[in-house]
Amino acid sequence: MRDLADVATTLRQLRRAAGLSQAELGARAGVPRVTLARMENLTQGDMSVSALLRLLAALGQELQARPAGHVRTLEDVLAEQRAGGAAE
Repeated sequence: MRDLADVATTLRQLRRAAGLSQAELGARAGVPRVTLARMENLTQGDMSVSALLRLLAALGQELQARPAGHVRTLEDVLAEQRAGGAAE
C-alpha cells in the first residue's frame, strides 16, 4: 500500500470479503459505523491508526511495516501461509 487511498480500498475489500456490513464490522471492533464509513471513503482525508488496528484485528488481519519498494518473495508467501495468512 502506498497511500491512505490504498489503505481505505483494502479495508473496504477485506470487510466485503468477510461478508460484513459497516455496522457489523464496527460493532465487532468497537468503532462507530460512521467512523468506518469515513475511513473507507477518506471523507476527512485522514484516519485513526487505533481505529484501523481494531478494525483489522476484527477482520483477523494485522498491520505490518515493510521497507519501501519491498517485493514479496517466495519465502514471504510461504511464511504467510504457515501463519494462516492468505497470499495476495
